[in-house]
Amino acid sequence: MFDLSSIDPRALGKVAVMFGGTSAERPVSLMSGAGVLAALQSLGVDAQAFDPAERPLQALKDEGFTRAFIALHGRGGEDGTVQGALEWLGIPYTGSGVAASAMAMDKTTTKRIWLAEGLSTPPHLALSRAELTRERIRAIPDTLGLPVMVKPPHEGSSIGISKAKGYSDMQGAVDLALQYDDELLFETCIDGPELTCAVLGDGPAAQALPVVEIRAVGGEYNFENKYISDATEYVFGSLTATLEAEVQALVLKAYRLLGCRGWGRADLMLRRSDQKPFLLEMNTSPGMTSHSLVPKAAAQVGLPYPSLCLWLLAQARLDSRA
Repeated sequence: MFDLSSIDPRALGKVAVMFGGTSAERPVSLMSGAGVLAALQSLGVDAQAFDPAERPLQALKDEGFTRAFIALHGRGGEDGTVQGALEWLGIPYTGSGVAASAMAMDKTTTKRIWLAEGLSTPPHLALSRAELTRERIRAIPDTLGLPVMVKPPHEGSSIGISKAKGYSDMQGAVDLALQYDDELLFETCIDGPELTCAVLGDGPAAQALPVVEIRAVGGEYNFENKYISDATEYVFGSLTATLEAEVQALVLKAYRLLGCRGWGRADLMLRRSDQKPFLLEMNTSPGMTSHSLVPKAAAQVGLPYPSLCLWLLAQARLDSRA
């Protein structure tokens, strides 16, 4: 599936590596994009940096770019917005199309789709800013139990997320999340290890990569432990073969239900009491930093970072030509 022998880097044309952008995840995107750009250039691809925060998207067409590698994260880059613009410009791009990107970026919508098809995801409530009275906030743990995860559903990279361990923590967690979103997602906190599983490919041919168990300092896989600290451990092979296969099958179903293509990464929790996996979210433009998990998983199947970037770029296409 990952045969690179037929890919001629020069035949891929003039490539825009899109990174930076205007979302709260801009710092992470800058790191991802720098890595992708260097990798593609090292293989002979005519790849150039393109930051949508600094240049109009029409410049992609005007300057003769023929493909785009999307290394943008968050709103404006991972939510179908840029994908739609590239469709209009007729420039093939990496990753999922407009609809799948938009659905996956909204954690609440994603959960509703998964639940409708019987896939496991933690119990949750979605409430708008107007609904978040003090009385309503204090009552949420009565429904979901404690601890409660409080999330802005349209952000990634753990931005704005916190764990409310008691009733007294709820208001502070809500105030933080409301800095990033006008609708919040409240989720039962599953007790157990956090897992992630990447997928490469499309439809029936999509392949789940090895599952990673994340062991963060203090059990908190926050922004610091994701992108800055070197203390977080990423462990392959910690699951039994049967459980690994179960997680991979669940992730593939989740990926296909959303209509994802190219690549993606699902984050999950594994309930300690019965080893049941629960889906948290699907990332359609995963990180490509030195700490990122898709490159780590791809390396486990013989696809080093530069080769992964080249393979993903070769898969670039438009919804209209899918």
